[in-house]
Amino acid sequence: EVQLQASGGGLVQPGGSLRLSCAASGFSLNDYTVGWFRQVPGKELQGVSCISNTDGRTYYVDSVKGRFTISTDNAKNTVYLQMDSLKPEDTDVYRCAASRKWGPDGLGFLYSGGHHMDYWGKGTQVTVSS
Repeated sequence: EVQLQASGGGLVQPGGSLRLSCAASGFSLNDYTVGWFRQVPGKELQGVSCISNTDGRTYYVDSVKGRFTISTDNAKNTVYLQMDSLKPEDTDVYRCAASRKWGPDGLGFLYSGGHHMDYWGKGTQVTVSS
């Protein structure tokens, strides 16, 4: 089966950490840019972070820089988003997606609004609350 499976969300206190996983099955992530989106109310999806697996470059939206780290485990065919120092405003449904169409343009992927993705995973809920 060809799919992405997002997991790892949950309830965490402010300042806590979560690690989201985006596991691919039926295809390899090696040639894809893979990233995470969250929903901006009343607007299109907002890119949070992505990694271009063709060159290993990573990209982050300003609000998560220094707190989130995206990485790829090629052996597990999985992209991770390590989320540290979580804030209540990080609360959202996070969806992962993979694209070959953006090529090395990680910024384009990040600010694509979720357009031109090849694969989408189901969302995983992240709730940051005390």
